[in-house]
Amino acid sequence: MALKKRIAVLDYDKCHPIECGNFLCIRMCPVNRTKKECIIENEKNFPEISEELCIGCQICVVKCPFDAISIINKPAELDFPIHQFSKNSFRLYNLPYPKNSAVVGLIGKNGIGKSTVLKILSNELTPNLGNFDETPSIDKVLEKFKGKQLMNFFNSAKKDSKLSFKPQRIELIPKKAKGKVLDLLKKIDERNKLNELIELLDLKEILNKEIKTLSGGELQRIAIAATALKQADYYFFDEPSSFLDIKQRLNMAKVINSLAESNKSVLIVEHDLAVLDYLSEYIHVFYGSPGVYGVVSSVKSSRNGINEFLNGYLKDENLKFRSKELSFEVKPPQKSRKTSIFFSYPFLEKKFPGFSLKIEEGNLRQGEVIGIVGGNALGKTTFVRMLAGEIKPDNTKLDFKLKISFKSQQLNSEKKTVRELFSLPEINKDIFNSEFRKKLSLDSLMDSDLSNLSGGELQKVAVAFCLSKEADLYLLDEPSAFIDVEDRLKIAEAIRSIIEKKGKTALIVDHDVLFIDYISDRLIVFEGITSVSGKSFAPQEMHSGMNFFLKEMSVTFRRDPETGRPRANKLNSIKDKEQKQKGEYYYSV
Repeated sequence: MALKKRIAVLDYDKCHPIECGNFLCIRMCPVNRTKKECIIENEKNFPEISEELCIGCQICVVKCPFDAISIINKPAELDFPIHQFSKNSFRLYNLPYPKNSAVVGLIGKNGIGKSTVLKILSNELTPNLGNFDETPSIDKVLEKFKGKQLMNFFNSAKKDSKLSFKPQRIELIPKKAKGKVLDLLKKIDERNKLNELIELLDLKEILNKEIKTLSGGELQRIAIAATALKQADYYFFDEPSSFLDIKQRLNMAKVINSLAESNKSVLIVEHDLAVLDYLSEYIHVFYGSPGVYGVVSSVKSSRNGINEFLNGYLKDENLKFRSKELSFEVKPPQKSRKTSIFFSYPFLEKKFPGFSLKIEEGNLRQGEVIGIVGGNALGKTTFVRMLAGEIKPDNTKLDFKLKISFKSQQLNSEKKTVRELFSLPEINKDIFNSEFRKKLSLDSLMDSDLSNLSGGELQKVAVAFCLSKEADLYLLDEPSAFIDVEDRLKIAEAIRSIIEKKGKTALIVDHDVLFIDYISDRLIVFEGITSVSGKSFAPQEMHSGMNFFLKEMSVTFRRDPETGRPRANKLNSIKDKEQKQKGEYYYSV
């Protein structure tokens, strides 16, 4: 098989060959005009591109009105793919290797092959080595990796090794599992660790619930428990921190680390850098072009791998895969901005059956971003919904006379295209075009229905929609959920830019410590008893707020000297003990 010079990918969901003027790409292709068949109509009545004949002119890419075609000159270092789904589809190059008694982390943008890797290594998908017209064979895979570490893995996986896999899409669990939580976990408990995980993952209150009634966070914790309870040699976790609050994320990390300490091999895909760093000993960086191709880097230490990902440069490969570094401030946040107070809210109370909430009075300043942190089910969402006017407090009436733009946890997936959404009169087109359209890669989604978008795509659209409105106060509830690391920081930059330039104010609820650290001027901390009672404190300076919050979590953070990113200290490490002794849970100068 000859090496191809180009990668051509066609997104069938976006391609409308009749609506574009009857196969516009076929008619515009200069190779076709020389009587060669570079682009043809296939038996499924879609275009099909010959990568051997393609000259990389990009005319079909530019002319396609639906952004359905991607043509990329193949990087010189790539030979044949590990897996390709079909003609003109995404392909994956290289694989990571699970290490015994260690957690190996996988980091990269969405749509670049991380979940595909987990499916391959968990035997859910047999790699076809690029021969998508043939039935995949594990014997061919063994031949491909002969003499390499991965051969041992595939050989053992083929024979007697046991695997346990936590999937990304936990919302599908109720369709496969019925009955009560406790009954399910008892059936799965092959390691006799059920009582230990019930305690660590705080599952007591939901053991007698029906699986179909569980929330996203509850389903996630059940999925983590079910995966860890199985007796296996290899454990795979796909985005285990989604829907979890910070304390739950740290407890999840303890569960996963305990598997590695029991001489097991663990692979994890995770977008929360603080959690990934806290968990992993080793890192593989994924790079390439989302939806087109993905490449797995060589193995790196956790610190070096994350730093190289942020820098966009892989040292061992001598390869630059991003033009801009993703950097953090190299000093703790400064004292909050001494701008004028433009809005104050009073003491607020709200009671629901079985739950009560008290909000201490506070004030907001022009041009500042306030982060909101705390455990799940303590009232953070109720608070922002009260400010948004969706819930009325019990003790007073709120009438701010402010323009408020609110992005809720629940994402809008109505039958409407992205273009139609951003054509509404309340949208500031200049803000959308300058801050979001290109930066968050929304151009390629403009003619897609909201109902067809992935969770990450829908989240980016929801954040852009909220911030593109003219408002005095912006309220965003969990804007980082489902978003990869790069887009999280781009969203943070966009929020800061809009708030500072326009002198407005934003309140951000989120569980990603790095995101909150990156974006916030001040902090509102919630405490209480989950699903029973919640209390918030008035906005406070970042250092005092984070110090109070992290002390409750019993975790300390330091700054990485190279990138400036916050790093969680390993529990009971020398640095962790030093900072706790000083009472400095949040890094200081």
